[in-house]
Amino acid sequence: MNPYRSLFLGHGAPSLALSSHPANAFLRELGQQLPKPRAAIVVSPHWMAPAFAVKSVPRFEAWHDFSGFPRELYALRYAPEGDAVLARKVFEGLSAAGIPTALDSNPRIDHGVWVPLMLLWPEADVPTVQVAVGPGGPAALWRLGETLKSIVADRDDVLVIGSGSLVHNLREIDPEFAPATEWARDFDHWMSVHLASRDQAALTDYRAQAPSAARAHPSDEHLLPLFAAAGAGGAANKLHESFSYGSLSMSAYGFT
Repeated sequence: MNPYRSLFLGHGAPSLALSSHPANAFLRELGQQLPKPRAAIVVSPHWMAPAFAVKSVPRFEAWHDFSGFPRELYALRYAPEGDAVLARKVFEGLSAAGIPTALDSNPRIDHGVWVPLMLLWPEADVPTVQVAVGPGGPAALWRLGETLKSIVADRDDVLVIGSGSLVHNLREIDPEFAPATEWARDFDHWMSVHLASRDQAALTDYRAQAPSAARAHPSDEHLLPLFAAAGAGGAANKLHESFSYGSLSMSAYGFT
């Protein structure tokens, strides 16, 4: 039995798939340590939509939704199966909860999905369902997570994954292995403290309460999957902490 109902994973730049960064090794080790789930439901900041749409396809394909990286990265392929039964269950559960949703048949999965999944499960043998980041900000994503938790309450073999970054400011990036900036560490630490106490009110109001919030997230799409993961689980356990490019947090959490 998996000790976590949900995970939040920092996915960093797409090049994490080929990097020697500690977060690469962490994700590979995590995939070996945790029991392999029957299926994964993934929320990524790279699929923003007018509703919390649900992808239902026979098989996914990696979408190289980026430019300017080494040629080797574009040669990578990752094609996990979909799970039509689970996708339908998620769609119907969200609809019943009054959460705006839709079914989507686009087989492409963005790098916020396939990069961490490739490191966790390189054999692409975990059926996957992707849910879009819909409207409403942190509180809406927390509610999404709570609803996903209730939808799969009878399944202890389905893992909800939020993929993003606890700090994400591409305007102030340094070389990949540069030390983290002080303001990035301060924000990451504030989030860590409030995740540990499960202070939902403070976390969903992070933009007003956290230090350097606007600097840590000029726009908040990369933090939103965290709230889905937190809502889908219980107590938070910090699994990993590192930074890449000075201002990208690679912190990861497991929620029991």
